[in-house]
Amino acid sequence: METTVPTNAKDLWSGGDSPFKVSYGKIMMWYFLISDTFSFAGLLISYGAIRLSQPAHNPDLPLSWPDPNEVFAAVPFLHGHFPLVFVTFMTFTLILSSVTMVRAVQEGHEMNRKGVLFWLSLTILGGLTFVGSQAFEWSHLIHEGMTLSGNPFGAAAFGQLFFLITGFHGFHVSIGVLLNSWAFALTFFGVFHRRGHYEMIEKLGLYWHFVDLVWVFVFLAFYLL
Repeated sequence: METTVPTNAKDLWSGGDSPFKVSYGKIMMWYFLISDTFSFAGLLISYGAIRLSQPAHNPDLPLSWPDPNEVFAAVPFLHGHFPLVFVTFMTFTLILSSVTMVRAVQEGHEMNRKGVLFWLSLTILGGLTFVGSQAFEWSHLIHEGMTLSGNPFGAAAFGQLFFLITGFHGFHVSIGVLLNSWAFALTFFGVFHRRGHYEMIEKLGLYWHFVDLVWVFVFLAFYLL
């Protein structure tokens, strides 16, 4: 039978009274997320500035801004024109994984190790599905001729920005999957349970929700506007 060690906010802070009534680890995670926000904001602002400098979509202008309905119309294993269907699936999968992450955090608060394992495994599966879907999307677009140096759908800057920003976001999702897998292993072996808290799951949850939120803006910029 596993034993737990009672903890409180001061123990987690390990430096006297905790400001803001949270642990040191949570504060550092918030600092990291705020700094990372500036990175994504800079990229998306650059995207907006470059897009406004390019002519709007016009079939008669080969270098005009591409129409997302023409660029993102492929679905794996299906032949035909399905505008934005696959990216909608990707978005739904990522948002759903955020819900499962919330449930993992809730189970951690209840000290339910099996519940954490179940919901965290679904979160990992959702992240892997998203990354795999993005890999398909990239490979398809590269096959169609969209690269860092050219874009058959229109302005070359669109392809350059697309690969840069979605790649940067996909890197964050991949890191999140690795961290969640690491936390899953520690949970499986009862490390957090013996500590008497699952705060690490909560900190990883903050990161995962941030990645999901950023995707909403990326989705809006490239696929809808």
